[in-house]
Amino acid sequence: MAKYIFVTGGVTSSLGKGIIAASLAKLLQARGLRVTIQKLDPYINVDPGTLNPYEHGECYVTEDGAETDLDLGHYERFLNLFTTQSNNVTTGRIYQTVINKEREGAYLGKTVQVVPHITDEIKRRMLHLGQNGDYDIVITEIGGTVGDIESLPFVEAVRQLQWELPEEDTVVVHLTLIPYLKAAKELKTKPTQHSVRMLSQEGVHPDIIVCRTERPLTPELRRKIALFCNVKQEAVIEAADAPTIYEVPLTMMREKLDVICLKKFGIAEYAEPELSRWKEFLDKLKYPKSKVTIGLIGKYLELQDAYKSILESFVHAGAVNECQVQIVNVHSEYITPENVGEKLDGLDGLLVAPGFGLRGVEGKITAVKYAREKGLPFFGICLGMQMAVIEFARNVLNLKDAHSTEMDPETREPVIDLMDEQKKVTAKGGTMRLGAYPCDLKPGSLAYDIYGKTPISERHRHRWEFNNKYLDQFEQAGMIASGKNPDTGLVEIVELPGHPFFIGVQYHPELKSTVENPQPVFVRFIRAAKERAEKISEIKKTQLQSSEVL
Repeated sequence: MAKYIFVTGGVTSSLGKGIIAASLAKLLQARGLRVTIQKLDPYINVDPGTLNPYEHGECYVTEDGAETDLDLGHYERFLNLFTTQSNNVTTGRIYQTVINKEREGAYLGKTVQVVPHITDEIKRRMLHLGQNGDYDIVITEIGGTVGDIESLPFVEAVRQLQWELPEEDTVVVHLTLIPYLKAAKELKTKPTQHSVRMLSQEGVHPDIIVCRTERPLTPELRRKIALFCNVKQEAVIEAADAPTIYEVPLTMMREKLDVICLKKFGIAEYAEPELSRWKEFLDKLKYPKSKVTIGLIGKYLELQDAYKSILESFVHAGAVNECQVQIVNVHSEYITPENVGEKLDGLDGLLVAPGFGLRGVEGKITAVKYAREKGLPFFGICLGMQMAVIEFARNVLNLKDAHSTEMDPETREPVIDLMDEQKKVTAKGGTMRLGAYPCDLKPGSLAYDIYGKTPISERHRHRWEFNNKYLDQFEQAGMIASGKNPDTGLVEIVELPGHPFFIGVQYHPELKSTVENPQPVFVRFIRAAKERAEKISEIKKTQLQSSEVL
């Protein structure tokens, strides 16, 4: 039987429960244990697929096509393992399941209540991953903050499991904030005391308290927290702010978070953690030999979490190239043919991000034209690829009305059109083309050179596609389809041979990038940007030397 760790949060949201859970899982995995993580979200949406990224950050898509919370991206990036639909459960999905059972008569006429019916379904989901023998430890992160009305059924389910399972089979980790008051010049433990008291009032007693803090915790503070929160002093863990999330596993190892969990589980025999590849990655990340500047054009630039997987993919690709990747946000709404040179000046590469809707589209098309004509390394993802197709159609094929039927349903040149199976879809949630699909690569193409094999498999989340009626025109004019779905013939990758780096992909490559397996398109894109930066630097150096001679 698997053992279970529950991670709760208090005081405030955004303390980093997902990173702490992923870091703990990484340490346990590095000691040879089979670990998985799941996220239980308290909101009533069935999944995050219909949520605005400003509300909830990016929607992360798994191999099996589940639209999930962005924390599953952290889980995969840290553990280098795929997650599934079972790794993310919302209140909406819980209630949907219970109501469907009630309609089928499964409760034999009983009154359906939060306790026991909702909590029983939550417990079933909590235990599900641990019952097939695949994992030694299942970590469950409870979304939200203790005290939220939405979180109460989940906390109650944890209480029941603490009571039902053997004492050595469960550990509760509570993450709180220890704020530093500048006026008083001291750290304050009272918010943590109140948070733990609130959790205890619900019947859940934490075994470990992880304290987010800007300043180191003194032994006196640790003793005070332990005393008032009823945990051992060694179970008060300092989680100081770190320069990068990838340092957190090492700080948690120094704090012995994993060892404390193993002791509670009664697991005495465990190996020392094998983290050599992780440390090698960190060394390259912390001590880069060069720097590139990448322009990111997207729709939700004000919220960093909206493009979390893309930003982390740049971190991974930068480390491989021993190069610091500086991201510059570019608002496409303000790009015009007159100012595009000024807006994109100084960039070593341009990425046009995924998104939906009309806002900023013309600016994106103008930016793509600049990158194509000026030899600026270009990478388009999903909508970014579609913008590259529209730009090429307008300015090379001279199809001035070329557009996507998403933005202009009446366009006379629908080079991007709704997929056939999407034309009758009316419901929005979970109805896009989702999950992993195969892609055949054209030998001799840039895409084939990047991946080094065919076929490949990548994850999708879209409704619109390249219109194959125009494919011959595009290829005759120089834009080739270097990747296609073998079953449907859908164009997955377009590229421009002869350009330093110009590639657009219909899928979302960022969803598969991990610390141990950086995504190859991102790696090659950063390499191309690095080569451009070095070339420009060399030209400037030569010009400077020439002027000194004169």
